[in-house]
Amino acid sequence: MIIYKVDIFKELKSHGFNQTRLQRENLLSKQTMTNIKAGKSISLETLNRICVMCRMQPGDIIEVVPTDEEKVKYF
Repeated sequence: MIIYKVDIFKELKSHGFNQTRLQRENLLSKQTMTNIKAGKSISLETLNRICVMCRMQPGDIIEVVPTDEEKVKYF
């Protein structure tokens, strides 16, 4: 399971990327923004784009927490 460690939109906004600009300049699709708000997963391409815009590393933005099912299967 992926957990967002930061408020992605707050971080983007602090770097000059408000939601209007993200949509107008087609930086993030409306569906991607909906997925982020819902805590759903995003593609690696999207994660890379967010990292570049926010000048962060993936580990600054997301945390991987294994579910009980994943622990049984992979540990």
